Amino acid sequence: MSCVAAGKVTATCRGSAKNPSVSILTSSYDPGLFFDEMFASAQAGDVRPHYRRMAERLNTLELADFEERRAAVDLAFLRRGVTFTVYNDSQGTERIFPFDLIPRVIPSTEWKRIEAGLVQRLLALNLFLDDIYHGQKVLKDKIVPASLILGAKHFRREFMNFSVPKGIYVHICGTDLIRDGKGEYLVLEDNLRCPSGASYMIENRAAMRRAFPNLFQSYGVKPVEGYADQLLKALLHLAPDKNDKPNVVLLTPGVYNSAYFEHTFLARQMGIPIVEGRDLVVRDARVYMRTTAGLVPVDVIYRRIDDDFLDPTVFRPDSMLGVPGLVNAYRAGNVALANSIGTGVADDKVIYAYVPKLIKYYLGEDPILPNVNTYLASEPLDRKFILENIEKLVVKSANEAGGYGMLIGPAGTKEECAAFRTQVAANPRNFIAQDPIMLSRSPTWCDGKLEGRHIDLRPYILYGEKITVTPGGLTRVALRKGSLVVNSSQGGGSKDTWVLNGDE
Repeated sequence: MSCVAAGKVTATCRGSAKNPSVSILTSSYDPGLFFDEMFASAQAGDVRPHYRRMAERLNTLELADFEERRAAVDLAFLRRGVTFTVYNDSQGTERIFPFDLIPRVIPSTEWKRIEAGLVQRLLALNLFLDDIYHGQKVLKDKIVPASLILGAKHFRREFMNFSVPKGIYVHICGTDLIRDGKGEYLVLEDNLRCPSGASYMIENRAAMRRAFPNLFQSYGVKPVEGYADQLLKALLHLAPDKNDKPNVVLLTPGVYNSAYFEHTFLARQMGIPIVEGRDLVVRDARVYMRTTAGLVPVDVIYRRIDDDFLDPTVFRPDSMLGVPGLVNAYRAGNVALANSIGTGVADDKVIYAYVPKLIKYYLGEDPILPNVNTYLASEPLDRKFILENIEKLVVKSANEAGGYGMLIGPAGTKEECAAFRTQVAANPRNFIAQDPIMLSRSPTWCDGKLEGRHIDLRPYILYGEKITVTPGGLTRVALRKGSLVVNSSQGGGSKDTWVLNGDE
């Protein structure tokens, strides 16, 4: 039997089936001071129970075989167009999504807690959105300062006292989770507007099935392939009751959007048309799709366009992406939108700091999944602390995404820290700061050997007739050595996420 060892093939393997010494890892792999997903300690062969079967398989895998499987996956991704877009890059915009062949494995008991925490969080956030667009009791009770809501970038006054279809504001949510140095799961942020990445979750699973079919089958992994069906059911649940056979479309900004691959992928998986704004027209407060056979009524729109660009007659008048009259049709109850207009106020990073209080306020429960400790620049004492300690903190803009608008103080230059200090002082409402969390690491194949790389997890939660959480999600990897930024736009990649039926 041969084993891969840091880029070379060794003749023998050590260790028992119970707790093998994995040559591909232990000959040079150092978990360091971080929580390592695969290893319980730096001691050779100290593999966590739910990774042992994988360790055994890696012990039998020759380097040439491993590289051949990696090349096959890359080729499959290229042929299938599994790409993402990086704007303003001299090397070109379209990239194959980087994928690592060593999956992340989550035992069922861990997942049950994650799932319960995500359901709890989404319930509370929907109740919060319903409240702030109606009675605003949460503001009157001073759970959240009114100024933070009324001055929020994505608070839509136009929709005060508007009842959304089925009372659901957030139908598709992607909540980012991390693990700290003790292995505890923490919520890093909520994505409630147009969360992306589900297509990569599904493509990653298909890639792993092809690369390691026997290992995958032996593990007993919960499926993620049903995501598109669950998404379609959630969308159909929103349709106006008067329609027996509702039509659903996916509204995309077009081919130049960074997530266009995902838009086409999900539309194809659900068997629904993908449309741009110019493909839709509003007549008598009804939305229609232009087709070669004439106008076809549209009942539900899964929109991948931000509020600002949806309807030039209500929001940005210069938008070429939206549909004039769409908001009027929405108000009339003739079309449903997922996610609802105005949900962005709840994924404002300043509001994130209040979510534990919102869970207690609306549900009477303690949060199952805690937040990262957060400082609000809008609060005088917190602002003073941030400005004095900016080199030690992670500072984030309230409404940026994709790893932009962020400073990791310990890794920042003096100039970068000074620039952020100026920005925070000038516009405190727009910034939060957090204590640096040393994200957990996972063995990742980089430059011909396995090294620890920091990861996070984005599970996908759907709210239709009931709330469902796809078992797994997108594990994102900071491929640059030492980096804590996992976003693909910042050099990150991904892994398949295996949620087990049992704890192994």
